[in-house]
Amino acid sequence: MSRQMICSRWIYRRALSLLIGSSFAYGTFTHTKLITTDGGGKPRPKTPQIITQQRESAGEAAIVDADLEPPPASATDLREDDVPLFDADPDGGAWASLSTRLLGAQSALNAIQWSHVGEDITDLILPRWTSDLPGYLTKLQCELEMAPGSLAEEIWQEAQDPLLNPEIARIAQVRISRELCTEEKLFRQRRKAHTARALAKYLEIPEEDVQPEDVPTIAMCGSGGGLRALVAGTSSYLSAQERGLYDCVTYTAGVSGSCWLQALYYSTLGKQNYATLLAHLKQRIGTHIAYPPAALGLLTAAPTNKFLLSGLVEKVKGNRAADFGLVDAYGVLLAARLFVPRGELGVDSRNLKVSSQQEYLKDGAHPLPIYTAVRHEIPIIGKESGADKSQPTKSQTTDEKARKESWFQWFESTPYEFWSEELEAGIPSWSVGRQFHNGIGSVRDNGYSVPELRIPFMLGIWGSAFCATLSHYYKEVRPVVKSLVGFGGIDDLLEERNEELVKVHPIEPASIPNYVLGLENQLPPTAAKSIFTSVHLELADAGMSNNLPIYPLLRPGRDVDVLIAFDASADIKNENWLSVADGYARQRGIKGWPLGAGWPRDNPPDAVAVKEIDVAEAASPQQAAGRIADARESRRRSAQKGSSETEKEENDDQRTTGNSELGYCNVWVGTTLERTVSSEPPPSKLLTDPSDEWELMDPNAGIAVIYFPFLPNQEVEGVDPNTSDFLSTWNFIYTPEDIEKVVALAGANFRAGEAQVKRTVRAVYQRKKEKRLASERRARMRKWRRHLKDSGDHFQ
Repeated sequence: MSRQMICSRWIYRRALSLLIGSSFAYGTFTHTKLITTDGGGKPRPKTPQIITQQRESAGEAAIVDADLEPPPASATDLREDDVPLFDADPDGGAWASLSTRLLGAQSALNAIQWSHVGEDITDLILPRWTSDLPGYLTKLQCELEMAPGSLAEEIWQEAQDPLLNPEIARIAQVRISRELCTEEKLFRQRRKAHTARALAKYLEIPEEDVQPEDVPTIAMCGSGGGLRALVAGTSSYLSAQERGLYDCVTYTAGVSGSCWLQALYYSTLGKQNYATLLAHLKQRIGTHIAYPPAALGLLTAAPTNKFLLSGLVEKVKGNRAADFGLVDAYGVLLAARLFVPRGELGVDSRNLKVSSQQEYLKDGAHPLPIYTAVRHEIPIIGKESGADKSQPTKSQTTDEKARKESWFQWFESTPYEFWSEELEAGIPSWSVGRQFHNGIGSVRDNGYSVPELRIPFMLGIWGSAFCATLSHYYKEVRPVVKSLVGFGGIDDLLEERNEELVKVHPIEPASIPNYVLGLENQLPPTAAKSIFTSVHLELADAGMSNNLPIYPLLRPGRDVDVLIAFDASADIKNENWLSVADGYARQRGIKGWPLGAGWPRDNPPDAVAVKEIDVAEAASPQQAAGRIADARESRRRSAQKGSSETEKEENDDQRTTGNSELGYCNVWVGTTLERTVSSEPPPSKLLTDPSDEWELMDPNAGIAVIYFPFLPNQEVEGVDPNTSDFLSTWNFIYTPEDIEKVVALAGANFRAGEAQVKRTVRAVYQRKKEKRLASERRARMRKWRRHLKDSGDHFQ
């Protein structure tokens, strides 16, 4: 057999293996949608069986008391009648649908006469393991039947045991407030004692000289990017941990793969050590997550089957309207690869809940992790009324566009609370997954609620980049399309239709029960109206909005002084995620953010076009979206006319920033001064020289941003994040050698900026110290003056 034929055969079988693996995950669990309403409350297609079951259970609503009063001020004020009830409906709904899906998948595979397929043909066309699929599915179906002694029955019984799941006996309430929750405030106090000692060690100054109020609040964040972000982020955090910098950090935040990073770090697998975490990854991610023999083996053998399927049984059995779709199946596969140790025996159920991570935070020994997801608000536009034929004003036109524009609502999750800035409301992390009405979590008829939603489903939500809009998908292939002769017109057409493409999700996001149902009159008026009629919140990868989790770190009360961002995004120069935060800072009125931070912009992205949009004056995210639409149209017209004025403005921007390229470590600092003139302030200066550090010590200095883009380094030959195949976002196989290459590159890049990072932290510490000393001097002066006033002037 020729070498070319062997190669072609290998490629074909490899592609077919992955195709069958993905099809298995999708077909087994999501051949038919389980939920009967979508995130907006609209009906979805139902099978006749589901329709019959729903008719039989008519009147048995998930929440039986629809006239509940608003929630009491505290859990101690709750009466038994205040808590809404729901019933699991053992004979219908999502659980019956899941059983039907499994039976259908098994029947389809059993219909294939494997013994009639010749060995030569099977070996040439199909992988040998395909003949084992019917057996795997039969075993899986038996385990998921609610028969006595089955795995599913055992899981469901344990789900109702408050000794194993203490949260099911607790009453959950929605907390409506912009402030940090009490638990996070207490954590900040405990963490300060640790960071004060760590800062003294890091800056090599006597520990007794460091006062807690002088210690900067340092946040560290990683980007999205799948396994690349997981491996690169872990490697970068390892460098910071080895130098003592990580111990000075109060917050970490993640998007997509860097959320996986955090979840592993705060587990018995990572053991709160990044070297240990990397060793675990070397043992586990050399196999594709969708490789059926490996995945099915874990799903059908003890103890991993119970570990991985417990969340599925609890979610689908506990809520008849549950949605178990492709994203959820993806999360289970991720957990099978990332949260199962080598040897596959030492699984630990404590690793399956975000709230369990409080154990590692109780004395402030580690930073507080922040996980992120977004909800895509897509307005439904009705037919325009022809009553008013008058010419609309510019303001009216912008407002009309605001009503038509979609935007992303951010949700953050910590071990303490699941919260949304736009809604200004959150719930305890241990209550995520239960239904809410009028601000109170529902309980079952036995007095208990469902357990906390398991981490496998959160892994799927955090990393569901494949749920992106058609606009995001086109961005991935646009460079190829533009390079093809004769396709320029198609590119222009698609760009003009971007407003429509950005509203279409080919794959639906995952969902959780909506916790703000019934709270329309208690939440901010800028909250999207559709959220109050949605049974579920459809959540997806926050990288669709910003691939760096900057927004949660700018939340009032967290008071971040230094933000360190490790960016392993794809195409980091063009996406320029740091600069996207400019619009957010303006719209939210965030003081101290360094406007203009990020890669030099030859063609500023829509969301941050300083000359075309003043998002600071927008009253809501929706109005901001409308003004962005205006900016987009303005830029398109300017591009068509070849506006020399626009080119001049862009050149002025570049001259002001003085940047042509960014290096391995880049520092900007904002200002807390109020803008006193209508013109925009100049972009923040990139601090490239030690002599620039006086700007960090200015009393009016704001947030210092330290940015590490994942760039190729001459010290590590043969590794380029832009061209190395194994560093693709869509690669799900990393060999130990691949991981070592990433560790080497991240280490080389961190070493290149290590001295500048330490100088920046030292300067911010000195600024805060001097500010405290100045305040103490003023206090002494006021005290002395009061003393003189009370005792009189003895020299008169």
